[in-house]
Amino acid sequence: MDTSQTVAGPACSVARTMALLSDPWAVLIVRDLGRGIHRFDDLARDLGIARTVLSRRLSTLVGSGIVERSEYREPGSRTRPEYHLTRRGRDLGVVLAAMMDFGDRHLAGPEGPPVVRRHAGCGAPVRLVSVCADGHRLGAGDRVLLEPGPGATPGSPAPDLEEP
Repeated sequence: MDTSQTVAGPACSVARTMALLSDPWAVLIVRDLGRGIHRFDDLARDLGIARTVLSRRLSTLVGSGIVERSEYREPGSRTRPEYHLTRRGRDLGVVLAAMMDFGDRHLAGPEGPPVVRRHAGCGAPVRLVSVCADGHRLGAGDRVLLEPGPGATPGSPAPDLEEP
């Protein structure tokens, strides 16, 4: 199913992104690649995913420009594939961090989150924040208005919405 066409039309950036990441395996593959797991066998082992499923998901991610495939060869072995996030794929890091923050706040068990992101420079926990283009940090009480952007469909009604 083409999520970008059926959920909210072709001019919805959330629907377009979900079309890329609509499969939970795709999200977890991007997560593992971002954590430095690059080799096919290591990805299959870490994720506990069937090799055929992993192969299909990687092909889809390569085709969408999220992942690039390269070859490596260890001495005495055959050539094998290795995968890395492209710039486009690395840009999904903030999306995964937001998902992680949501899970930590709302889905972690009583013992707390399984992983904590910390700033390597000082050791403090890392949080996501929203900042406007003029540098104002947005808090819980600040309003964010949604308005048609340059890619809006001509003639479509202006969104009369505020971001939650």
